[in-house]
Amino acid sequence: MEKTERFSCEGYLNENYHYFHLRDTAGQERDFHFHEFDKVVLFLSGKVDYIVENQTYTLLPWTVLLVKHHMIHKALIDTNEPYERIILYLDRRYFDRVFPDGQIMECFKLSAQRGNQLLKPTEEQRKILETLIASYEKAQNTNEFGAQVMRDTIVMQMLVMIGRMSSARETTTMSTYDPKIQQTLSFINENLDKELNVDTLAEHVFLSKYHFMRLFKAQMGTTVHAYIRQKRLLCAARLIREGMSANRAAIKSGFSDYSAFHRAFKESFGVSPGQIKKSE
Repeated sequence: MEKTERFSCEGYLNENYHYFHLRDTAGQERDFHFHEFDKVVLFLSGKVDYIVENQTYTLLPWTVLLVKHHMIHKALIDTNEPYERIILYLDRRYFDRVFPDGQIMECFKLSAQRGNQLLKPTEEQRKILETLIASYEKAQNTNEFGAQVMRDTIVMQMLVMIGRMSSARETTTMSTYDPKIQQTLSFINENLDKELNVDTLAEHVFLSKYHFMRLFKAQMGTTVHAYIRQKRLLCAARLIREGMSANRAAIKSGFSDYSAFHRAFKESFGVSPGQIKKSE
């Protein structure tokens, strides 16, 4: 029996924001998960793909990934190279309260609406981000008067810069997957409501069934069947949050048996389809 993918709410934010600067060779995040807060990942180095909802992004140095609250995501990390990144956890309520007319968190909404969470800074923007990071980390390591205010101000400047990047639509969705697998992923995404099986997919990319299965597992780290099921559940969750009925979302995502869908959904998310709410 294949291992069931589980989706959970992980991490709690008891501050207005939390800043991490991490560099390690840890393996991929253990599971798909989501947060009640918004999340920024500023990628510095390594070899990492990030799955956010129904999209897979290959991170490039200094690209910025925006993960809106309630979005299901997971990092796929190549442990052969150190993974360095800046991560910001953000309580949107705090920033909306401090700047009620500033729309400082609007970048998350815009990226979600466009269906593209990855931003690419210009050279000038990258240099500004480098300076802000250095300034924040200097202020982080001191107890001098006004250090907390300095840190708060720098985070605000980072968000303003990210907002400008989002408004400029400098996005990227580059992928490093084998062309056959990339073609397969696109075909799956475009046909989730149709019958999908290994034979059909292998034929679509002109590979033998067994060579296709081995290549897919090597590239994606999971079986074809598990990947399709995962994508269908992610798609259904998104449609329900957007206001579609659970029954209709199940059909649109390729589930022909609603009771089976309901069981799989609850097992994966820990809640029933009716408890998934649209995130504003």
